[in-house]
Amino acid sequence: MSLVAGVDSSTQSCKVVVLDADTGALVREGRGSHPDGTEIHPDHWWQALSEALDDAGGLAGVSALSVGGQQHGMVLLDRDGNVLRPALLWNDTRSAGAAAALTEEVGAEDYAKRTGLVPVASFTVTKVRWVRDHEPDIAGRVAAVALPHDWLTWRLRGYGPVGASPLGPDLGQLTTDRSDASGTGYWNPATGAYDLELFRLAFGRAAVEAGGGSLGNAVILPRVLAPGASPGQVHAEIAGLPIKLGAGAGDNAAAALGLGARAGDVVVSVGTSGTVFAVSDEPIGDPSGTVAGFADASGLFLPIAVTLNAARVLTSVAGLLGVDFDELSRLALEAEPGAGGVVLVPYFEGERTPNLPHATASFSGLTIASTTRSNFARAAVEGMLCGLAGGLDALRALGHPAERLLLIGGAVQNPAVQLIAAQVFDLPVVVPSPGEYVARGAAVQAAWALTGERPAWNVALDGHPEPDFRPTIAQQYRAEQRKVEMAAG
Repeated sequence: MSLVAGVDSSTQSCKVVVLDADTGALVREGRGSHPDGTEIHPDHWWQALSEALDDAGGLAGVSALSVGGQQHGMVLLDRDGNVLRPALLWNDTRSAGAAAALTEEVGAEDYAKRTGLVPVASFTVTKVRWVRDHEPDIAGRVAAVALPHDWLTWRLRGYGPVGASPLGPDLGQLTTDRSDASGTGYWNPATGAYDLELFRLAFGRAAVEAGGGSLGNAVILPRVLAPGASPGQVHAEIAGLPIKLGAGAGDNAAAALGLGARAGDVVVSVGTSGTVFAVSDEPIGDPSGTVAGFADASGLFLPIAVTLNAARVLTSVAGLLGVDFDELSRLALEAEPGAGGVVLVPYFEGERTPNLPHATASFSGLTIASTTRSNFARAAVEGMLCGLAGGLDALRALGHPAERLLLIGGAVQNPAVQLIAAQVFDLPVVVPSPGEYVARGAAVQAAWALTGERPAWNVALDGHPEPDFRPTIAQQYRAEQRKVEMAAG
């Protein structure tokens, strides 16, 4: 039996799955933890990857491996391959001012045409601008800018800091893929090329794609690999045996691969962040910035809307109520749809969709009668899902077909989330069996690099809640959302 491995280096942890390359059946898996925070030194990712591989029983029998990773995280390297500062993650909003400045300088419509997106604090381009403006000493020493999965793949190949890696700091060996490059804000999904003028505008220095020749003091950007391509092999000192590497991918694009998402599917992922995305044949540019026109990992496109507030909404309200997730679910299902008029607009960490980085969360509709633990629990689930439903509305407004909704992520194992999703979304909802779909998608890439063909593995379904659309839930949420937006704007 030939085995392939997929890695999901997410915000909170690193997961590894080892699958049968022929069937996609899970053989073994492992996990390692990441520290909390919105800026993390990449060494923690490397350590967690090692822990996850050990927990999965190592790489014995594995023929190929690929890495899926959280998008947008900014890894700055000097000429010796050292990380210059902790990586600013997607959920670090300090660069909101930089995002506004870039949008004003270029124009939202032009920026969307050139990159498929409009800058918000999540995207890498805003983070490099922030470093330029606030940490000039570090900015002057930057020799390369990479993303989390780029850096991990580079390290797996044996590259890294002087004295701490077998092959040393060859920055020209940095690689990425089109899905992750499309989330930087300086790569064009329609042309498949970096927009180097946008990078210069953001960082104040020229850039060059790795392998594209030298340009003096230019910053190196990872070479963008085609779907199914391989950057090389895991170094023998790390693996002890020949293991081919896949191109890697951004987390949502990897999840789409792992799910086998097709035209007409809309995927809603409820993790640390919430995402709503669909596979599309055509690139898009949304001047409003609500939908980012990313590329996917298969050669197509992945229009996506992202919310900062997802599973942590449930964690926060469960903590407020002093209950675990099971009890939160029981309480939520005890309340009527609409939670007796109680609405949670769940901007606990600001928000990205809509772009309100400095907004805060608020409960409203509280009366003596409605202020119950059950209504609070239900309002938390409804508020989280209504935020994601706004992403679905935005995709539809751009003309993307929506025939069924695939609900994934750790939080969707909560029965209340599944049942209430069928009331919030006016689409048939299906729940794939629990699994690490980002890691599984990375394993698809590994098998693709190994055999030259994208595998077609079956995906088991775990749930299919009865359609029960209740439009009043979204209506009362939108009314309160508009008030919060006016106050924050």
